[in-house]
Amino acid sequence: MSETRLSFKEMCERFAVTPRTLRYYEYIELLSPEREGRARYYGPREVARMVLILRGRKFGFQLEDIRQWLEIRDQEGNEAQMRAWVEIADRQLAELAEQHRQLEEAMAELKALRDDTARALGE
Repeated sequence: MSETRLSFKEMCERFAVTPRTLRYYEYIELLSPEREGRARYYGPREVARMVLILRGRKFGFQLEDIRQWLEIRDQEGNEAQMRAWVEIADRQLAELAEQHRQLEEAMAELKALRDDTARALGE
């Protein structure tokens, strides 16, 4: 693999994504590879963006939120992007905490129902 540019196939392999996923990220303007004829090449900027996209997905961010956040650096610079990151990370942490609370509640209810059923079977 080239150190400075990755082909479409190399990009898919490096990040373990399908060609469809990579094309979709381009379609929604998360990535903008260089084009030479039909070939696409991804430079260091696109590789770094892909790392951030996948990290954002891991944390549950919507693709549109990731796209808007990445645009901030291009339009307003690194410091503005970092400030925005703190804000959206705080919102996502609150959302994840609420999801965690709901899961805990559902698990407790399910366990109680399971225990009641198991007791009824024992009678």
